[in-house]
Amino acid sequence: MAENNGGWCGRGFKHRTFPKHSPLICYNKPASAQVDKTLYDDKRFEALTGEIVETVVVPKRSARTWTMQAGDLCRITVSEGSQVGDVNFWNLDNTKERFYSGKTRQLHSTHLKVYDRLWSNLPYLRPMATFVYDSLAAYGIDEDGGSLHDVIGTRCDDYTYKLITGNDRVGSCHSSLTKAVIEERGLKEEDVHDVWNIFMCTGFTRDTQQYFCKPSPARKGDYIEFVADMNLLVALSACPQGDVSITVGEEVPDDVCHPLKVEVFRKKQ
Repeated sequence: MAENNGGWCGRGFKHRTFPKHSPLICYNKPASAQVDKTLYDDKRFEALTGEIVETVVVPKRSARTWTMQAGDLCRITVSEGSQVGDVNFWNLDNTKERFYSGKTRQLHSTHLKVYDRLWSNLPYLRPMATFVYDSLAAYGIDEDGGSLHDVIGTRCDDYTYKLITGNDRVGSCHSSLTKAVIEERGLKEEDVHDVWNIFMCTGFTRDTQQYFCKPSPARKGDYIEFVADMNLLVALSACPQGDVSITVGEEVPDDVCHPLKVEVFRKKQ
């Protein structure tokens, strides 16, 4: 008979000890998640020495969409002031295939680095894009465990805002992305999904393991680049939290919000 360590009433409680184990990496850099760095450096060079085929300015507190062909390079720039963005990806030819932040996190890490890939949902599970440049790469991991470009947060939304504050609102990355994909691409709210949080500094507190944010270190002129591994539909929200220096639920001044600039480069044919 199993030893009773106190049961429901706590009588005879004995302190339990747990065996110590070293951590194991669950998905230890599978070959399919790795890229030929020289190949992607070449793809980047070919695109950047080609032509700009599309430029989109995403207004602050808003979202826009654009398309890419496989091999195109997208540069997203902090064009005026510190600002974070939320990115969604779909297969342009089959929007049922879309970005899967959870599997991307398992295959790579909580915060994406150059040469990490962005993976699609099941049953497809294919690389959609590959991260090829980050002007903020030197930030690394800070003293609190914070880092940039996470795939752990979802996206700010008005449903959670009401849960926190009790107030109705329309003004979030979710609502902006929803508006953009409905008006520009004929999709539905249900097509909006968990995002890649670019330029955002996040982590988990060591004592309570709660998700935290810090003001983004991105400044005017900082940018990231990724190469499309398939034909893509992409949506970007210039987050209404701006540089994320203010806790969700509190009033965000307009002057901490800024637009983001998108440029799509294509190699010469």
